[in-house]
Amino acid sequence: MKKVILSGFIIVPLSDLAVVHDELDNHIFLTHSEAGCLIFEVTQDQLNPCRFNVYEEFADQAAFQAHQARVKSSRWGEITVNVERHYTVTEMA
Repeated sequence: MKKVILSGFIIVPLSDLAVVHDELDNHIFLTHSEAGCLIFEVTQDQLNPCRFNVYEEFADQAAFQAHQARVKSSRWGEITVNVERHYTVTEMA
């Protein structure tokens, strides 16, 4: 099995920043509860409050895909529809 790693950042529109910030802890909690989630970190950038740095590791492609599916149908997916995503996804043995 190959571990899936996602790294990068999101840019949140200023108009959505408060609601995204308020929902972030719940999103992190729910993701940590997912089977196959090894690491999940989302941190607000100190210089640009609209930028959130993202680092994720999942045990395998199936766990990563399950996470993506859950997010799309979640409150987080709903409120981040206008977010710019800048990610790199890699697989490691």
